[in-house]
Amino acid sequence: MAEEGVVIGCHNADQWKERLEKHKGSQKLLVVDFTASWCGPCRAIAPILADFAKKFTNVSFLKVDVDEVETVAQEYSVEAMPTFLFLKNGEVVDKVVGAKKDELHECIVKHSGVASS
Repeated sequence: MAEEGVVIGCHNADQWKERLEKHKGSQKLLVVDFTASWCGPCRAIAPILADFAKKFTNVSFLKVDVDEVETVAQEYSVEAMPTFLFLKNGEVVDKVVGAKKDELHECIVKHSGVASS
């Protein structure tokens, strides 16, 4: 399964656990978009996140719908959508709340170890 250049949806807790387990032990950055189908800003940032996924092929991108996978959203104390969590080796290293394209880009660059282009 190709994981580079795409945002992968996690639609249940098992998919989430599987993705997180794959990621542990890796220094690769994992960007998780906590989203909701009814959230306007989430829909607005989605194509931008997809562009980042294509641009930063050294980073993994996941999308978690808070209504589908409520337990995961609660586990990470997600209270506003969209919330982006940045994980390395299974640990949260940063967080961006809101559809903030520039802040999102800065965090990806900062934690992926790649120079901005």
